[in-house]
Amino acid sequence: MIPNKKLNLFIPIAVMFSILFSGCQAQAPDTSTKPLSKTSFLLGTVIEISIYDKRDEKILDKALSRISEIENKMTINNAETSEIIALNNASGNNEVKLSPDTFFVIEKGRQYSQQSGGKFDITIGPVVKLWNIGTDYAAVPEKSKLMEAVKLVDYSKLALNKENYTARLEAPGMKVDLGAIAKGYSADEAARILRENGVKHAIINLGGNVMTIGGNPNGNPWKIGVQDPFNSRGSFLGIVPVQDQTVVTSGTYERVFEENGKKYHHILDSATGYPVENNLYGVSIIAEKSIDGDGLSTTTLLIGLEEGIKLIESLENVEAIFVTADKQVYVTSGIKKDLIITNPEFKLAN
Repeated sequence: MIPNKKLNLFIPIAVMFSILFSGCQAQAPDTSTKPLSKTSFLLGTVIEISIYDKRDEKILDKALSRISEIENKMTINNAETSEIIALNNASGNNEVKLSPDTFFVIEKGRQYSQQSGGKFDITIGPVVKLWNIGTDYAAVPEKSKLMEAVKLVDYSKLALNKENYTARLEAPGMKVDLGAIAKGYSADEAARILRENGVKHAIINLGGNVMTIGGNPNGNPWKIGVQDPFNSRGSFLGIVPVQDQTVVTSGTYERVFEENGKKYHHILDSATGYPVENNLYGVSIIAEKSIDGDGLSTTTLLIGLEEGIKLIESLENVEAIFVTADKQVYVTSGIKKDLIITNPEFKLAN
């Protein structure tokens, strides 16, 4: 789980490292379809939306405005607008009225918490706050304080009332952290607005969390490069074709700090409070909904390779790419024929 960062307006939890590129290999670039693009700083990252068919800046503005609206509801840095801050401040006391947006994202977060048996847990907030990974104050917490924080992590004590759109954290000190899935929800909502306004070819990039609308203007799928997690950003291990899909990645390598010669990453095990330790270095999810890509990328990394593959294989219209510490690549059955490994240092293992 990713803690608050200086200047960040939002806590992202799942770090996606796939980089979009089109027109590669046999597919020639179409210079006549230069997109209409707009960037903004939202959700603690640089967001870019590119439309390839409708040249209407008002559509871009609508999508960016929608992302800003979601951020204001779910940020942990602005108590005047945030429903999550209000919910966390009321922990152990009263229930809090939520908007349909926030209620939906919390409900999805609890769903993935249940699906993972609590390995993924949206009430991880007290633990995240102690580590401060991603800020200038990152440090290994005192063990006693960490153990106290772990006791507060329990999604089953998050009560939801869908009829009234209310939520309540049952124990004082509990905190919800929606960073694992709220960015994905924002991408889904931006895509919805573009489609409702007639857009058929577009790319939404929320700090690397990529959502595609349709295929590219040439009529072929978009090609997404899967980042080499052992190298600098922009170095690929392979590519996957996607159309009307999202690619979201979680990894143990991007937000790291070192203390006393040991490195610590940002993906925290809810049972121990420490960064998860297994052989996985990164997981990329290909799905129809970005909120599912967010939730599943972190969930599978936390539950490990074997259980992660089983989980993804049990789901419809979801695929995954797993990268282990020894540069072995494991894929689910539906993506095996489509993934092209371009870096010879990586080997397909299954």
